[in-house]
Amino acid sequence: MTHIPTNNKIAPKIEAEDSYSQGSTEQHLRDIVAEAILIAKKRVDAVEVSINQSTGINVSTRLGVTENVEFNSGGALSITVYQNQRTGSASTHDLSPAAVAQTIDMAISIMQYTSPDPCSGLGDLESMAFNPPNLDLFHPSDLNIDKAIEQAKLAEIAALDYSDKISSDGGYFNSQYGIHVYGNSMGMLQSYGSSSHSISCSVIGEHDGQMESDYAYTFARNSHDLLPAKWVGEEAAKRVVASLGARAIATMQVPVLFVPEVAVSLIGHLANAISGDAIYRKSSFLLDAVGKKVFPSWLTIQENPHILKGIGSAPFDREGMQTVKRNIIEQGVLQTYLLDNYSAKKLGAKTTGHANGIYNWSLAPSEKDFTTMLKKMGRGVVVTSLMGQGVNSVTGDYSRGATGFWVENGVIQYPISGFTVAGNLRDIYANIIAIGNDTENRTKIQSGSILIDNMSIAGK
Repeated sequence: MTHIPTNNKIAPKIEAEDSYSQGSTEQHLRDIVAEAILIAKKRVDAVEVSINQSTGINVSTRLGVTENVEFNSGGALSITVYQNQRTGSASTHDLSPAAVAQTIDMAISIMQYTSPDPCSGLGDLESMAFNPPNLDLFHPSDLNIDKAIEQAKLAEIAALDYSDKISSDGGYFNSQYGIHVYGNSMGMLQSYGSSSHSISCSVIGEHDGQMESDYAYTFARNSHDLLPAKWVGEEAAKRVVASLGARAIATMQVPVLFVPEVAVSLIGHLANAISGDAIYRKSSFLLDAVGKKVFPSWLTIQENPHILKGIGSAPFDREGMQTVKRNIIEQGVLQTYLLDNYSAKKLGAKTTGHANGIYNWSLAPSEKDFTTMLKKMGRGVVVTSLMGQGVNSVTGDYSRGATGFWVENGVIQYPISGFTVAGNLRDIYANIIAIGNDTENRTKIQSGSILIDNMSIAGK
């Protein structure tokens, strides 16, 4: 990583095509992987090799001053070998032939010290992605530093212009692109490029001695799909101003409405609970839950790894397995666990291609806009942010600090803070009564606001 001093005259533009020609670079990396497999498979039963290479910039400003500009470029090769049910892994950032050969030697040496494991090894041949789809994930920017600084500053300016109660805690611009290559000794050798870009702004608000902080951001595969920097700054400021003057509330049980940005975390706990690792280790509150009702019968969660330019899209997982469109929850019933090769073998099942985690989960809305959701709730709490890690994945117990708003007669009354929202995830999922159409589209989980029928609020 190179730190570029902002007080010196620098070349303002690092051309993407100069530093990274996708076609030639991708083929070069594929050649390295193919050669490593060829060398290693002469000495072991099976081998898999991957390379991840990326390039990007990170820029931050504060109160109009450029604080940091970073340029990063690098790659890493990882190799795993299998022999007599033993496994050895090693990696290197040096992609020269000598370094790759040394890494193969190291992986084989490490393998000699591991214990036999019948679940080790490559996945099933029929599950490998020999013909992966092109998902249009690669949209590199030109890494123009002057433009990046301008975008970060514009976000700050918009926030500061919104209200005199606002102070900026930083404007940020990030742009990354790279290539992933995977191959193994069963003939699998595939690759794809991907990119990501974001603008964000953090702000602090103060009124009558009370201080609050918040942020906003925009994120996309293609920089042309980003929302304007002005929107980012104004949104961050709007959130902080709305939260000033927060009050404490009493302990009670009421309906709770999670706004989309925090609603997705509720579904994220589902993903963790049904991961193959959690299941075979028996560390999940959803053991033996496949085929059983977990959510209301009107709710379906679909996974689609093949959305063009999707934030959570991938043509294959990090083990070279196919990614497949499927329902995770169908009419409230859990359809599958999320299995990589190892957990699938531990459970006597087949991989579901989830060695990367999840891909583009979507929850269809049952209601219209946020205002409609407020009216449906009537009286209760809106949660806009969560703090702490009070989630027990074994029992499903849920308890997190929160901030938000108090609602009466379907209308927000005033901001609230310093309370805890609690329950058990089994009950929380079962008691979802509505999902809004205000869908969060910047994460792998795409959900609108989620209304829970009843939860415990621990206040003053």
